Amino acid sequence: MDAIGGVRGVVESLLPGLIFIIAYIVTGNLAITLAISLVEAVLQLLLRMVQRQPIMGALSGVCAVALCLVWAWFTKDARNYYLPGFITNVAWIVALLTSMVLKVPGIGACIEFIRRPTFSGFGAWLDAWRSDGPLYRAYTKVTALWIALFALRLLVQLPMYLTDHVAWLGTARLIMGVPCFALVIWISWLLVADPLHRHGELEKQEKQY
Repeated sequence: MDAIGGVRGVVESLLPGLIFIIAYIVTGNLAITLAISLVEAVLQLLLRMVQRQPIMGALSGVCAVALCLVWAWFTKDARNYYLPGFITNVAWIVALLTSMVLKVPGIGACIEFIRRPTFSGFGAWLDAWRSDGPLYRAYTKVTALWIALFALRLLVQLPMYLTDHVAWLGTARLIMGVPCFALVIWISWLLVADPLHRHGELEKQEKQY
């Protein structure tokens, strides 16, 4: 829950897409739908500012929504609200598959960089965790899991996009968004927790000697 911003983070993530679907179904008007969605995103940002809470999450959300809205507006097609999401999923699949080919599991590299950021001695940094067999295998599994998530999104949602089922597409996007994201984070942690803890203990022992 902390990783996705708690209950408020979940609500703020789901709300723009939910409002877009409801507004489009009720009005059937793309311009009105886009206006309502944009107002909602801006109100979220203003509420954060009034409450003197961090705004980076809300600001990035506004930018993401604005990008989707601009795309839908200029193409005059409501389903293109979801097109940037497809591009993002493809980009993640390509990046993570490339990392697997290079034997540097992308999710593992992200976790390790968060644990121990490095901008020099990159080879030694890589060897430190890639040489740990159980940890490397766990990172490989987790990276494959995330590739599967992004691929599943495309497999389910692209046919809806191509057949112009906007309401179904929006519903699938909501279900496969934060809920699936949270589930994959949880499974990832189950896979990585033990080997990562053991690796950390080995690092402490090595420093003592």
